[in-house]
Amino acid sequence: MAHNRPAPLRVTRRPEFLFSDDRRVILRYLDFAHPPRIRAVARRVLRIPERSVPAAVRRLMGRFRSRHRDLEGVFRKHYGLVAGHLRGAGGISEPRKLLLGAYFTSEYSIEAAALFNPSIVPHPDQSGVPAGSARFLMSLRATGEGHVSSIVFRRGVIDRAGSIAFDPPSRYTYTAQPVPREPIAKAPFLAKLRECCPARDVVARVLEHLPDPFRIAQLRAALKAHRTAGGLGPGARRISHAMLWVAEANYDLPFPPDCLPSEIVIFPATMYESRGMEDVRLVRFLCEDGQANYYGTYTAYNGFRVHPMLLETSDFHTFRVWTLCGRYAKNKGMALFPRKVGGQYLMLSRHDGENLFLLRSSDLHVWNASRKLLLPREPWDLVQVGNCGSPLETPAGWLVITHGVGPMRQYVIGAALLDRREPTRVLGRLRQPLLAPTLQEREGYVPNAVYSCGSMIHRGRLIVPYAVADSRTSFATVSLNALLRRLLALGP
Repeated sequence: MAHNRPAPLRVTRRPEFLFSDDRRVILRYLDFAHPPRIRAVARRVLRIPERSVPAAVRRLMGRFRSRHRDLEGVFRKHYGLVAGHLRGAGGISEPRKLLLGAYFTSEYSIEAAALFNPSIVPHPDQSGVPAGSARFLMSLRATGEGHVSSIVFRRGVIDRAGSIAFDPPSRYTYTAQPVPREPIAKAPFLAKLRECCPARDVVARVLEHLPDPFRIAQLRAALKAHRTAGGLGPGARRISHAMLWVAEANYDLPFPPDCLPSEIVIFPATMYESRGMEDVRLVRFLCEDGQANYYGTYTAYNGFRVHPMLLETSDFHTFRVWTLCGRYAKNKGMALFPRKVGGQYLMLSRHDGENLFLLRSSDLHVWNASRKLLLPREPWDLVQVGNCGSPLETPAGWLVITHGVGPMRQYVIGAALLDRREPTRVLGRLRQPLLAPTLQEREGYVPNAVYSCGSMIHRGRLIVPYAVADSRTSFATVSLNALLRRLLALGP
């Protein structure tokens, strides 16, 4: 008897797109790195006749002020960074300080290369939204010069028919000044340090002279004293860098309360993430007291290693950045469940680079328990299988949107269903991709790839924003009930 193959799931590709915009620029300190070069540039600026300085500043303001929220404030801040290299910097006029700051400032186009790898969550403010519609907030990976990635946001509304409309992006972009989280307790500091600095005896010698908790300035002073005395031994520079990286990796980002989501740019602020902040997986997390918080797991990249990190906010104006540690807090693609299960936090992970795992922990920041969940099995995921964002809770179970890599390094999107009470139990898994690159979607920065970092359910539809060839962002929808029925019918 011939078996009837089930009809393909009807996936609708939406007409809405998001493209990169190279007009979106932020201001960065133009760091010449070498003090002699810094002093040489500053001396040349100081030789400009005083009578010419105010006009030069007015010309700069006239050309660039409309592109930035606080151009003068940034010039003053960058002058402050330069002033430490100048001897006898007193007596410099205010206009010349601004001019000096301008010579050590550059614009950086955050989206010049791409805008991709989206994640979507319900916005915390649903006031004024028409009946049947939902306001959402989307994170995206913006990539600019040098392929440095930052985190940006867009806000919009999905109407009752599934149409997507974005708020017009602001003419400004804005980066907040990171505020180190101090003082630092020794125990968690040591736990994270063990993962990147094996010289435990040297680290212990440095820390024994510090109070518990300690401040970053105290750590710098202790490291300098040990280096001067030759107490760090071989690899002194590496040990010092590792300790300072870990100390500075946890920080706060306070944005002005009137900052629109599209203005906010979370740009690399520490050595951990100096080469990029990649692939935020946003989740609206329901706390045990009934309050909602928002978390985003992301990958920090320093040019040599990747580090899993956690972004936390309740209002999308004040953000907290945390390191994640533990035996299984490594590699890319960690994604937090939207609530505790069985009294514990749960996390999806691909810590071995190939398989999808379920992690459990009683501490949101430490992950030491792991169980294998999904292995590469289908022809389209034999290279690796991972997640495309945090699981979505449904009456049938935890819906996990997955990604798989197959021949010709083609990235596709799949799905799996986990038991609500015991998520290590797989109830269903698609045998064919939910989304694969079409002929029109194969070209881009990374060919033959569709990828998502988080989906959302709205009025019985699964809304999947997805990156096209690591270049631009598109959207697809599918009936939630049809997808769940297919997963349950196929089984694990």
